[in-house]
Amino acid sequence: MKHIGPKIVAGPPGPKVSEALRGAGLSDADYGSPLVKQAESIYIEDPDGNVFIDLVSGRCVANTGHSHPRVVKAIKDQLDRGFHWQNLEMYRLQDRLGEMTGLSPCQIFWSQSGSMVNDFAIKAARRITGRPGIISFTGSYHGSSIGGISLSGYDPSMKRHYGPLVPEIHHVPYAACYRCPFKMEPNSCGLACLDYLEDMVFKSYVTPDETAAVFVEPIQGDAGWHVPPSEWHQRLRRICDDHGMLLVVDEVQTAFGRTGKWTAMEHWGVQGDIVLLGKAMASGVPISACVLPRSLLESTDPEPIPIHAQSFSATPLGVAAAHATMDVIRDEKLCENSEKTGAYMKKRLVDLMDTQSCIGDIRGLGLLLGVEIVKDRDAKTPAPELANTICREAFKRGLFIMNMGSYGGRAIRVAPPLIITPEQVDVAVEVLDESMKAATG
Repeated sequence: MKHIGPKIVAGPPGPKVSEALRGAGLSDADYGSPLVKQAESIYIEDPDGNVFIDLVSGRCVANTGHSHPRVVKAIKDQLDRGFHWQNLEMYRLQDRLGEMTGLSPCQIFWSQSGSMVNDFAIKAARRITGRPGIISFTGSYHGSSIGGISLSGYDPSMKRHYGPLVPEIHHVPYAACYRCPFKMEPNSCGLACLDYLEDMVFKSYVTPDETAAVFVEPIQGDAGWHVPPSEWHQRLRRICDDHGMLLVVDEVQTAFGRTGKWTAMEHWGVQGDIVLLGKAMASGVPISACVLPRSLLESTDPEPIPIHAQSFSATPLGVAAAHATMDVIRDEKLCENSEKTGAYMKKRLVDLMDTQSCIGDIRGLGLLLGVEIVKDRDAKTPAPELANTICREAFKRGLFIMNMGSYGGRAIRVAPPLIITPEQVDVAVEVLDESMKAATG
């Protein structure tokens, strides 16, 4: 399966996919995410032979590319040895993740999804501190479990008709500077959103000495890849320290080289007390981790903690794939490629702004980029329907992209596998440009 660009031979959808959609009670218009017949590198081939460039890495999962040979071999080798219950390699992975997150020696509560490790972190933070309160942020996304949606501030539809949700979770403004809730500019605001936390929230409706933790995404993900100002995370860390609150860093989408570093918080030099990992950790084999320092647990809770045990914790297939994934990222220098090729891709996208007035902003780090779609660049008027149309036009041309956003806006999600080359970037950007012209013409 060797390709340079996308190839559309039927539809999409072609006849095989169309028949499957009808059988599922869906229509051809519902086909906007390629079904996999074969996936390799940055490409997905569907059952009708259409080949798509995957510009979202299967939702930030395929950082090493689809079906990387070393990951495939690790999975096949482990299948021959057994694929259920824990093995010794789990402890070696625990050590590697502890070093990666700065929390070694660590304890890990294992699961299969980012949603579940967010749930685990709520439980752990409350048990460790003896406090009930949790602070999260508007625009945040922490999963779709009951704990995950309680933490999230992404979109009202996530919570509608699911209440009552987990109590004592309070939301405060994130540094979403493109549409600042305080109508200020980042170079002169003095971090007004954190002033609001200290001067208003703590003095009116949230008691900091009854707050267990602050949950934060280093870069706000589904809200549209919002990168906070340079001093924001450092000040948030100081606020947590001043009040004895734990800082829980949700790196589910941002870790394993996505932003050009093993973890995104490395960009700010900030250490979380609990770090959450998932998605790209095993290149598509379900596994996730809630990582805590052993010293934190041992100093606060003398009992063994079986509160997060699961039947499929640290499955051998997930552990084997995670080791192989980390080896590939290290050996193939994918953090470096993410930084270098991400900068090139960001420049190419910024250049599109000269001819595409529907682009309001380009933001992100490494190969984690957001393209804000607007009706009016100066007014920053959101254009959600136009964003949807651009994605549909791109899909017709063999480019798989998605859009997302909070605060009323929509950004195209650009997060290709970290193995992408500048030549492949050029092809993807050209197809995106064509799709925008078709959508706006």
